[in-house]
Amino acid sequence: MSLIFLFDGDCAFCTTCANLVNRWVPTNAAVAPWQRSDLAMLGLTREQCLEAVQWVEPGKAALAGPDAIGALLRSSNATWRPLGRLLGVRAVSAVAWPIYRWVARHRHQLPGGTAACAVPPSAHATPPSRTQSA
Repeated sequence: MSLIFLFDGDCAFCTTCANLVNRWVPTNAAVAPWQRSDLAMLGLTREQCLEAVQWVEPGKAALAGPDAIGALLRSSNATWRPLGRLLGVRAVSAVAWPIYRWVARHRHQLPGGTAACAVPPSAHATPPSRTQSA
C-alpha cells in the first residue's frame, strides 16, 4: 500500500478539486474517489469517507479533512510543503476544521458543485481527537 488521498467521487465539487490537485500539486500519492477504493484494506469506513477527505499512509493513522489536505501538500514539492506544514500546526488546524465543515455543508453551492453534491447534515465532519486512531 502506498500514499493515497481519498475524496468523494460522487461530488462534482470534490472531483473538480481532485482534478486541480492532480494538475497543480505534484505528489506520489494516488488521488482517488473513495467509492472506487477498497476501504477495508485501507482501514477506513464508508462513514469516515462520507464525513471528510482521507489521507492514508502506511503505518500511520488515517488523517481526515484539513489534516488530510495538509498531509497531501506535505507530500508535494517545495512550493506546496510550507502550506502543508502550516495546516499541520494545531492552532491552524483548529481554525481550518470549521472552514472545512462550512465548505462541506455548502459544496453543492460552490463552483463546480451540483445538487448531487449536497451532504446530509448528520454527515458533516468533526475534527478527530489528536489521540484517536482512525
